[in-house]
Amino acid sequence: MQHFFPESRAIARYILRKYKPELLRADNLTESAMVDVWLDVEALQHETTVGPIVVNCIIYPFEGRGRDQKIIDEKIEKMKKLLEVYESRLSSSKYLAGDFISLADLSHFPVTRYFMATEYADLLDAYPHVKAWWVTLLARPSVKKVMAGMPPDFGFGSGNIP
Repeated sequence: MQHFFPESRAIARYILRKYKPELLRADNLTESAMVDVWLDVEALQHETTVGPIVVNCIIYPFEGRGRDQKIIDEKIEKMKKLLEVYESRLSSSKYLAGDFISLADLSHFPVTRYFMATEYADLLDAYPHVKAWWVTLLARPSVKKVMAGMPPDFGFGSGNIP
């Protein structure tokens, strides 16, 4: 029987359960629950905040559409509040779910990578633990490999994209 998973997060979990369950911490109930918590934060808070900034700063200009600065400004203010939560968490652990890398960290990478190509990238400088976490993610060989296959910022970003 073949399965069809139309949602990228479900696909990621399926693949990891099969090939790399340690990124889900499946062998430890508490750690696994923390991975789930931060996966939910990424999907419901981070993506919905950072995504519209990326769309307005990079995608819309690429398509020849105008930016909606009001949306950008609203999302930047929300992002500052969200980054305070991340800063607090990352001040007591190396990664989001604990002192181990997990899908919770890696799932933040795609949209954050493009956010870092916007003129708002320096927002992370005010959050040293978040910034250190981001730099640590960028240094991972697997992340570098993924980055190599991602499209650039289409010439509409800040030029800060790795």
